[in-house]
Amino acid sequence: MFQNRRLIIATKHKKEKVIAPLLESAFGVKCFTDQSFDTDSFGSFSGEIERTHGPLETARQKCLAAMKKNNCDLGIASEGSFGPHPSVFLINADDEFMIFIDKKNNIEVIARELSPSTNFNGKTVSSKKDLIEFADKVDFPTHGLILRPSKDDNSEVYKGIIDEEFLKNQFESLKSKYGKAYVETDMRAMYNPTRMQVIEQLTKKLVDQINSKCPECEMPGFTVSEVIKGLKCSLCGQPTNSTLSFIYLCKHCEFKKEQLYPHQKTTEDPMYCDFCNP
Repeated sequence: MFQNRRLIIATKHKKEKVIAPLLESAFGVKCFTDQSFDTDSFGSFSGEIERTHGPLETARQKCLAAMKKNNCDLGIASEGSFGPHPSVFLINADDEFMIFIDKKNNIEVIARELSPSTNFNGKTVSSKKDLIEFADKVDFPTHGLILRPSKDDNSEVYKGIIDEEFLKNQFESLKSKYGKAYVETDMRAMYNPTRMQVIEQLTKKLVDQINSKCPECEMPGFTVSEVIKGLKCSLCGQPTNSTLSFIYLCKHCEFKKEQLYPHQKTTEDPMYCDFCNP
């Protein structure tokens, strides 16, 4: 279905380094990028351009726009968001979406990776000592930094900083004008190896989902559309919030299939039961 077809990777941040080898190996596609296609026009991490849609819709729009510009009917794009982890307190998370679109066969496959593996951080600093302490904490210079006058001030922004001397000089320049500076991690993939690793894991997950074919029509992308909670407690028998089953759905023929006990557990430990352990 995909062998020898051209596939556009909608990125200007070098994501193709981890995405292309996996897709070419799995499907025999010929990946390429278009560096004249400005993905930052859909929103930038540094805040100059606000993202007007959620991450998944942004990824979809980027993918379709890149496909149209390059007259290509096969494409892939990803989009990430960073902030507090939704279920683990006091840590940040990298929430990545990736979309694969095949307009020729009317296929759209989506994968998501929510990872606690991120150095996402930012801090107002007023001394060179505080600056270097922050830089060390977020694995500079292997991970790039951004400097600006304050967290919400985009009037003077220095991105992609990976040289310590340049970092110190730009900090001193900002401090002389504003009395302080805001330093943050540059979350663009080519300046953030930790994020690049998450994108690689996400691509592997996407490949698995594309390879999952519908039992009825054999189209790719037969993936989980719904998670059903209600695994019974082993002590009292009451339903818990743990996963009872997955519902798989084919977007082409709408065939559905339920997989009971996807985590190989038929009951849940009483410690996770709201009745036994309220």
